[in-house]
Amino acid sequence: MRTLWIIIPVLLLYGVLGFRLALKMDQFLSGTDTPYESNTGAILAKFWKKLHGCWEALPLRKYVHHISHTRIIAFSFILVILTGTLLLSLPFATRDGSVTPVIDCLFTATSATCVTGLVVYDTFTHWSLFGQLTILCMIQIGGIGLMTLITMFAIFMKKQIGLHERMLLMQSSGNIRVSGVIRLVQRICLGTFCMEALGALLLFFRFFPEFGWKKGLYYSIFHAISAFCNAGFDLMGSKVPSSSLTGYVNDPLVNLTIMTLIVVGGIGFLVWSDIGKFKFRFPLYSLHSKIVLATTGFLIFSGALLFLVLEPACNPLSALFMSVTTRTAGFNTIDISALSDSSAVVSMILMLIGGSPGSTAGGIKTTTIAVIFLTVVALGKGQSDVIVFNRKIDDSLIKNAAAIIFTYFIDILVVAMIICTSDGIDFLHSAFEAVSAAGTVGLTMGITSSLGTLSKAALLLLMFCGRIGALSMILVFGEQKKKPPLQRPLEKVLLS
Repeated sequence: MRTLWIIIPVLLLYGVLGFRLALKMDQFLSGTDTPYESNTGAILAKFWKKLHGCWEALPLRKYVHHISHTRIIAFSFILVILTGTLLLSLPFATRDGSVTPVIDCLFTATSATCVTGLVVYDTFTHWSLFGQLTILCMIQIGGIGLMTLITMFAIFMKKQIGLHERMLLMQSSGNIRVSGVIRLVQRICLGTFCMEALGALLLFFRFFPEFGWKKGLYYSIFHAISAFCNAGFDLMGSKVPSSSLTGYVNDPLVNLTIMTLIVVGGIGFLVWSDIGKFKFRFPLYSLHSKIVLATTGFLIFSGALLFLVLEPACNPLSALFMSVTTRTAGFNTIDISALSDSSAVVSMILMLIGGSPGSTAGGIKTTTIAVIFLTVVALGKGQSDVIVFNRKIDDSLIKNAAAIIFTYFIDILVVAMIICTSDGIDFLHSAFEAVSAAGTVGLTMGITSSLGTLSKAALLLLMFCGRIGALSMILVFGEQKKKPPLQRPLEKVLLS
């Protein structure tokens, strides 16, 4: 009975959102103002007219008819999550044919779609091949975005893409300008599949002698996609459950391949575009790409140095891997539960920062922390403007960066307190789990499977918020109001 109270609202929400998004998708693919005007045949046109008429009669229509781009993106992730939840709840999604509890299916689907990697069950030992492929599809969709895949299908079908859809794609892909967004989407898909194929090929050289060609090929593809999308799901439970890549701690091929996939997937699609256009001529890159690459390089090597000094279990290769994987990937080659307190704090800082905007990674993003750091430096020098690479940072970006960091800290603190209170786990382990979820990392100190329903619900909401973005979540629930046509009086307050 308790399960029905969960399933029924989920199905109702899924139906309403799915129907509205279906109308948006058909409009998107056909390039028409109304779905039923597309050239799909008389019978289908009548069906669309009746369906659209029913939709127009719904009371909820006025609330979602003019849905914003941010909400469309958020709802697209919700639809993928709910679809994955329903598929994973089927008996043949598990190895023993049992039905997985709804909250665990929802948690796993959210973790996969939001490319996090936190799991209640070991991916190999619990889920069947069908369940594993479902998870893999959610990782791929969540990594590059549902709207990107829809666009590629539209391009393949030779459909016209209007200005509204281009603006939606601009926000979904993390682009700054509407112009060139279709070409960027094509590069995203082509670059994604090429990098994943190359990564799978390199991993196959290691997995083939160990697992055979069929299993080795499957493992190579699975881990290449999971690494590039910064998901952290693995199938190494076939050797030791929940062991991740600890069996390859001293393997340069596996470590370097996984690290490369993580970094390339985490720097962002806009940086790809600059690298493809200007090659290695760094001065010609956009300010965004310069900040991303400089911050990413600094975090990787400074993090590796800290792990090498603070963590006795780390050698140079594993320290470098830890520095990379804590930036939203979720793989590990050393035992995370055995980390020292100082190493755990360094891990949480890197997990909170995460990857870069418009990428497969989560976190507050490299550009956000860079803007705040540069602002502090400018204030220390007594400068009124924030200057970097001979360019001035817009004041609105500084406000957004401060809002993002504040929102993440509050969310993490609340979820950590929920875990502490409901499950009786110490604050360090609870905070580590919360930061891992918010940064869509997937690293855990071994407490995920033992959490209660309330803690799992809090973490899955935090994973969703981390993937969508703090400001995007505010815009999803907030309402844009017109600025009043007046100038308020200025008054100062004391800060410190």
